[in-house]
Amino acid sequence: MIELRNVFKQYGSFEAVKGISLTAHPGKIYGFLGPNGAGKTSTIRMITGIQPPSSGQILLDGIDVTLEPMHCRRITGYVPDRPYVYERLKAWEFLQFMAELYRIHNPETMQRAEELLALFRLDDARHRLIEDFSHGMKQKLVIVASLLHDPKILVIDEPMVGLDPKGAATLKELFRKLAQEGRTIFLSTHTMSVAEELCHTISIIHKGVIAATGSMKELKSQGNSDDGLEEIFLKITEEEAEQNAP
Repeated sequence: MIELRNVFKQYGSFEAVKGISLTAHPGKIYGFLGPNGAGKTSTIRMITGIQPPSSGQILLDGIDVTLEPMHCRRITGYVPDRPYVYERLKAWEFLQFMAELYRIHNPETMQRAEELLALFRLDDARHRLIEDFSHGMKQKLVIVASLLHDPKILVIDEPMVGLDPKGAATLKELFRKLAQEGRTIFLSTHTMSVAEELCHTISIIHKGVIAATGSMKELKSQGNSDDGLEEIFLKITEEEAEQNAP
């Protein structure tokens, strides 16, 4: 479970996140949407322990991220929107390195790596230098690395960027499977069709506040029932912008 309680993030005099609260439950995929500059990245960085909240509380599996950051990192897998990999390593060397970082370099972990590489059709590329990989291949490799330690919680920022249709379909099916196994998946994306297809609950953040939260059915009840998520998103964010205009 991911729980945010009245979380603020301030950079100098600028408030990027303004007292948001949300709960992402195990066994569910939680969509987190918003326009550029809405506070998504700041929220994700706080959840993953990269940045501390200015105030408020963030709990992962009931553990405070600020008080026990190492424990929270051990139970969390993170896929950033711009993943960094050591390009002078070969793919298998990179996965071995990540396993060492998590102190889980053992036959069971490397077997899991083998299975995930095969799932994403990277098994034939395991001994190639990462610098020769396409963007989509690098994205798949980072996803594999994020799952090596079998995390309870998975935080993903723009996972479909650079993936071909087959890779995107494989990843969506994997997310569904992980959720069915009881993991908590927190998904941020600009691809509305992905969020609409996968997410059990969706929150829309705009100008640092949660403008709307609910299932697709609940969000549709706020407007035209024939609207897709893109139309709902635009309507909500435009209304918020109008309300906050001077």
